[in-house]
Amino acid sequence: MPAAQDSILAGLTEMINAVLGDFADDQPITMDTTFRDDLGMESIDVVSLAGRLQARYGDTVNFAHFVAKLDLETISELRVGQLVEHIATSLEGADGVGAGSR
Repeated sequence: MPAAQDSILAGLTEMINAVLGDFADDQPITMDTTFRDDLGMESIDVVSLAGRLQARYGDTVNFAHFVAKLDLETISELRVGQLVEHIATSLEGADGVGAGSR
């Protein structure tokens, strides 16, 4: 896994644990961890996570746009790694746009 994704996974793990609070298991969160089945996250938890992503990354990482492109089955089986990859791609794209526009 690239170092950037490693760092993103670590930050995302902190956010997930903060969202789940006392309901967080002691299981490690990996790229293959699913939000629903492994973490037991419900829609309200995902909304809270989206707020934390917004607070950390601003408009650079648009979680709602990411989820809107997925079908219902994919959303129900969403893995942490998919979100990590989306964040990494969004951040890389932002760097490229910012560098080219100046």
